[in-house]
Amino acid sequence: MSAEAQLPSIAVAQARELFFGQGRDPAPWIAPHISRSWQRSRPVDHHAIDPEPMALALLSERREQAMRLLNCAQPELDGLAEHAIGNGCVVILSDASGLILEEIGSADFLPKAQRIALQPGVEWSEHNRGTNAIGTALAEREALMVLGGEHYLAQNGALGCAAAPIFTGRGELAGALDISGETVRVNTHALGLVRMAAQQVEHRMLLAEAGGHVLRFHSRPALIGTAREGLMVIEGGRIAAANRVALELFGHSWESLLDLDAEAFLGANWPRMEHRRGLLTLPGGRQIATVMERSNTPGTTRPAQRRSVPTQGAAEADDIQPLLHKAVRVLNEGVPVLVNGETGSGKEVFSRRLHAASRRSAGPFVAVDCASLPETLIESELFGYEQGAFTGAKRKGMAGRIREAHGGVLFLDEIAEIPLALQTRLLRVLEERVVTPLGGGQGVAVDFDLVCATHGHLPSLVEAGRFRADLMYRVAGFTVALPPLRLRDDRRALISRLFLEAGGAAKHLRLESDALEALAAWRWPGNVRELRSTLRSVVALADAGDSVTAAGLPAHLLDSQSPQPEQAPPYATPQAEPLVAITRHAIDEALKVSDHDVAKAARRLGVHRSTIYRHLARQRDKPAGH
Repeated sequence: MSAEAQLPSIAVAQARELFFGQGRDPAPWIAPHISRSWQRSRPVDHHAIDPEPMALALLSERREQAMRLLNCAQPELDGLAEHAIGNGCVVILSDASGLILEEIGSADFLPKAQRIALQPGVEWSEHNRGTNAIGTALAEREALMVLGGEHYLAQNGALGCAAAPIFTGRGELAGALDISGETVRVNTHALGLVRMAAQQVEHRMLLAEAGGHVLRFHSRPALIGTAREGLMVIEGGRIAAANRVALELFGHSWESLLDLDAEAFLGANWPRMEHRRGLLTLPGGRQIATVMERSNTPGTTRPAQRRSVPTQGAAEADDIQPLLHKAVRVLNEGVPVLVNGETGSGKEVFSRRLHAASRRSAGPFVAVDCASLPETLIESELFGYEQGAFTGAKRKGMAGRIREAHGGVLFLDEIAEIPLALQTRLLRVLEERVVTPLGGGQGVAVDFDLVCATHGHLPSLVEAGRFRADLMYRVAGFTVALPPLRLRDDRRALISRLFLEAGGAAKHLRLESDALEALAAWRWPGNVRELRSTLRSVVALADAGDSVTAAGLPAHLLDSQSPQPEQAPPYATPQAEPLVAITRHAIDEALKVSDHDVAKAARRLGVHRSTIYRHLARQRDKPAGH
């Protein structure tokens, strides 16, 4: 290695000594983004042990939630793989939380990557792994490199990484693309590759999600139709989305551009540009080469599929987007949000979207499933513990999920399942924002926004003495009632989109109207989760290019088609007895064909294992003769 090449590593070594040995500010010694990241990473144990990847079932669920991102990024992953393999590196795609969803590349480097937990199912956010390219790119919202000793954790010191964030058309983080390898293998060329690839993914995602009108433009007409074009989506006369190229061309940010009146910004002539290429004169007199298209099918950019599958963008916004918009506003004011809805209605998906659109989007999203944790473990999981707090405790203790949520959003799923004895302690933490680990020790100040979810009715649980009234008032500052699938006005559009995301677009399938109507008419006791599972089966059984008709659907969907209720009953009202009976029967049948394996039955139904356990508990506790 030349003397010139050694200089950066020497400077980083001196900076590490100042920061980790003496606690001094490293800013004069290293790149500003590394200095800022080291400061943010202070709560991370510098000697943290590499984590194990999450369970495959949970990873599959997270990949399903990010299916649009995965589909749109696949061409770039394939393209970057050639560079990665040739240079002994790997290409990585993460979601907005830093969770690695996909990894491909050099067969020589993959085992090394796995040894340091650089693999699918591991979250590389800054709050988990300290300074690293994926987590720091997401936190800084810009493409960057982290080389060698710039990593916060010492065990990553031989790693070189270049990552670029991926944004939605509304400026929300969707994920990150990363190239990682030995430090000498990663350079500014790799950074340029991931930056361009992220732009391609953003371009593809915006077109896939667009509703209303899509305006394509550039100061250089030859670039219209390429990934370097500016894109702007106009819905209801307002600017609903734009890519980063559009922001640069107009000198705006997402905050200053989104939701502006299209006529005021673009002039009265913008609707005349539909399906013709020409110059659009803006209100200030500036002219720009433009062509406009009407997007009839968010979810695909293929003209043939635009004709075969109905639109969903505007309809879906009517059902969910207003709820999300209100929830973001109150969460950004520090008001806790409670998401209420039937099992499978998308409470966690909604909560993740809420985090991504909130002021805490650059911070962690820490999800705790209160129903799946044994009562004996939930206290240590939430609050953490000191070294030697109990038999079997980790040697260095554990921070706890509440501390991990510092600077981000804490999501307590199935909040009603927290044992009554622990509700008092949780209430104290929420009020004082100080958490004390088991085994004593110093209380640690925490700063996070709170989102909770439940399929139950908290006031009824309070009346029954199973939930503290003061905790209910603390977590339910604003309640979002997600409608069940059978009552959503946008269910046809939603089904069409999920059909494409389940692989229908990749296999060039057409969902015919009779199949769509049959799917829309079904009761869906498992809601969106059940729908996703069904659509995956339908897509798996279809051949590429097929037209999926009602005859290609599972037989039970066609047995009885009951009319949809005209309006939703109040959410506090218990489910109708026939629906409860259908749900119980479905669980019993799933257990029977799965040889009473709870995990298999849950996967078969597309529900969480806790749903099956609650069903079994009710059956066990039911009085004889019932």
